[in-house]
Amino acid sequence: MALRFLGKDTNSVGGDSPTVYATDHDTFIIQGWVADDPDLRAKAALEPDQDVVEIPFNLFGHFAKDGLSGIVTNWSPPVVHVTERQTCFIRGSRVTDPETLVTMDMPGHESCVEVPRAAVAALLQEEGHGVHHV
Repeated sequence: MALRFLGKDTNSVGGDSPTVYATDHDTFIIQGWVADDPDLRAKAALEPDQDVVEIPFNLFGHFAKDGLSGIVTNWSPPVVHVTERQTCFIRGSRVTDPETLVTMDMPGHESCVEVPRAAVAALLQEEGHGVHHV
């Protein structure tokens, strides 16, 4: 799988930032903080090949570099939980491809999921109708 870097969360301390990549499979790889809370994982209703990561809202702005922009109008799947800390939890396919993982600079407290482009696009609407601008 070929990755194209879209951006990092520039507000993270130490450069260990959540990151988003576009792939050549019409998907995004979303790198975020490991979500190990058992209640949240149960709420996410994960399939055996899925995982969930936490990312800051500002990471959504990087999808514009792949042609997706607008306002987040609904926090529906792949989003499984929104926090008061301006973050959300995203569910997706667990990334297991060794070549893909080697190309990513991922610290031990982060993980990544693969999310269909269409699922991210479904969260967005043109400006003027939603709750969070990206």
